[in-house]
Amino acid sequence: MARATKNKVSGLPTFVTDYLGMALALAVLLVIFGFSAGNFFTLTNFRTIANQVSDTTIVAVGMTFVLIIAGIDLSVGSVMALAGAVLGTFMVKFGLPLPVAIAACLAAGIVCGLANGLVVISWRLPPFIVTLGMLEVARGAAHLVTSSETVYIGSSVGVIAGRGLLVPFIAAVVIVILGQLVLSRTVFGRYIVAVGTNEEAVRLSGIDPRPIKLGVFVLCGFLTSIAAVISTARMEAADPNAGAGLELRAIAAVVIGGTSLMGGRGSVVSSFFGVLIIAVLEAGLSQMGVGDPTKRVITGCVIIAAVILDQYRHRIRKPSRQV
Repeated sequence: MARATKNKVSGLPTFVTDYLGMALALAVLLVIFGFSAGNFFTLTNFRTIANQVSDTTIVAVGMTFVLIIAGIDLSVGSVMALAGAVLGTFMVKFGLPLPVAIAACLAAGIVCGLANGLVVISWRLPPFIVTLGMLEVARGAAHLVTSSETVYIGSSVGVIAGRGLLVPFIAAVVIVILGQLVLSRTVFGRYIVAVGTNEEAVRLSGIDPRPIKLGVFVLCGFLTSIAAVISTARMEAADPNAGAGLELRAIAAVVIGGTSLMGGRGSVVSSFFGVLIIAVLEAGLSQMGVGDPTKRVITGCVIIAAVILDQYRHRIRKPSRQV
């Protein structure tokens, strides 16, 4: 993978300036809402934001890998609901211990990711269509498993959430760090970027891109099932309607973080900043009394502006791989 170039103005590596730009945008939002919303700078508010972004952050890590190979996964919300439904059903209806139920939950996510990847690479179908189909399949399976009812588990699973100790958020940060290391410091990560940049060139160089693409979809499914464990623990229940719209939030966060929808460029850390920016924006607007329709309009405009700014930034400098 090519070395990261330096910014012509600051002399710093471009990925450093990108992180600084994301951090600055987040800081500006914090300042604005700190003055506009009276109760924004409170420990309770920040704890709430941290706990709410945990599952989205973990899914966004997987989505970053998928987008870098020029793919997309629209099924993550439904897969999270299915994995959570499996967890709840194994514990409540079958009476199995928590470790066994978690293993089944993780297996459900892996199987869904494996199915997505196999269909994409075997029939060379667009990931958009394949994962759109999985979105319906997994959501329907979640309702079948739970009989379309919320499965209340209780404190036996709630202990995973840490009881206000920010355990889910800490776990999400650890996964972000590991994801960034995999992307930037391993052969697998370099192959991912290479496949997204030019899959045909990778094939001509003697490397089969199919196992790489399959591994990315499996990884995304696995991370989604981890998010399902955290989400189910936080609610202490398995809801077949959980994760509705999660795929859109994850994609939005990754795009705001600068990952290219065309593949070949992206950063897990920047995606994490994207999750935080969306979460802070929504929380701040809520405290200012802005209605949900208006919040969605503003959030959508921010996403579009982020994409335009990202395209402009990469037109005025030589493209480099963000790691």
